[in-house]
Amino acid sequence: MKITAVTAHVVNAEMRNWIFVKVQTDVPGLHGWGEATLEWKTKSVAGAVEDLAPLVVGRNPLDIEQAVRAMRKHSFWRLGAIGMSAVSGIELALWDIMGKHFGVPVWRLVGGKTRDRVHVYTHLGFGDMRAVYETDSADPLVERAQEVLSRGYTAFKVVILPYVHAYAPRKAVAHVERLMGSLREAVGPDIEIMLDFHGKPGSVATALSFIEAVAPFHPMFVEEPIQPGDVRGMRMVTEKSTVPIATGERLVERSEFEDHFHARAMDIVQPDICHCGGLLEAKKIAAMAEAAGMGVAPHNPLGPIAGAAALHFAVSTPSHIIQEEMVGAVPWYFDVVQGPIRMVDGHWQVPETPGLGIEVDEAECARHPFAPEVYHTTNAVLADGTIVDW
Repeated sequence: MKITAVTAHVVNAEMRNWIFVKVQTDVPGLHGWGEATLEWKTKSVAGAVEDLAPLVVGRNPLDIEQAVRAMRKHSFWRLGAIGMSAVSGIELALWDIMGKHFGVPVWRLVGGKTRDRVHVYTHLGFGDMRAVYETDSADPLVERAQEVLSRGYTAFKVVILPYVHAYAPRKAVAHVERLMGSLREAVGPDIEIMLDFHGKPGSVATALSFIEAVAPFHPMFVEEPIQPGDVRGMRMVTEKSTVPIATGERLVERSEFEDHFHARAMDIVQPDICHCGGLLEAKKIAAMAEAAGMGVAPHNPLGPIAGAAALHFAVSTPSHIIQEEMVGAVPWYFDVVQGPIRMVDGHWQVPETPGLGIEVDEAECARHPFAPEVYHTTNAVLADGTIVDW
């Protein structure tokens, strides 16, 4: 059995373009799908998929480790977020092929079942960009949180930090404290709330000022309290915070994760399976995290194939804590890809369909062609004109 073609298929889902990767084989009817979605880098990733294809075409699709090694070693240049996203999409498609070939779900191939269901969380507005990033007053915040709970979720994430720089204005800190207090009062003590700082604080002191303000309301974790890559800064935040600290979505090389693990620079690691090199690489990162005494809560606000891959990872990874998802990003989410995701009482159920358990409707995908994503990042400007982190 050999790989005969690797192609990228772009589906515009408003907030982001989903990048689906199809790997075909010389076995009639046997192909696999992966996902390589990377915001504002769609054409670059699609081009990287095309660039990497010659390194895997002709290979046995079941030799997944060897295929990934070829893409990384024979590319010569470090691949970065764009190239590693392309690798991830191809790698996930190979697992889909392997599962179909052997007639078993992918989780059976990467360790077997370690849990009977997977705790998940979503975002306010279920992924609507304005709801996620522009809800900054108490009443709509509470209303959207209640809507999430009414759909059966028992956990959700909010992005309520204002744009800030290297210090935390008292007014901004007080505002975030009021919002978090309103949320906790509305949903009660048993609902998990995650707070995403999105790397907005420009200093450790700024991050800690906001963490101290929300700590009395017991968030499950604070995500990306400062910009990624600052290992010493992350260690300082983690050591001084009374709230669990999570990061990792913008780390792509295993060595980057290792630096954080060695320094104990977070409590929870958040690799993105579609950016870090795929399912097997994410499993290696999870094993390293477990050795360092850290849990895993993968980043995944992406498309339906990414969601399916995250499900198989979660089922087979004992250190998994909770899974991010965004199945309400567009009303036709389940039209383009029919998959194994089924939520009961805030938990995804364990799938039994071979491979990733997905069927991609290419005709439906074609109804949503590439369109430039909205650069919401350009809103990250302070009142005096200073450009800051989004």
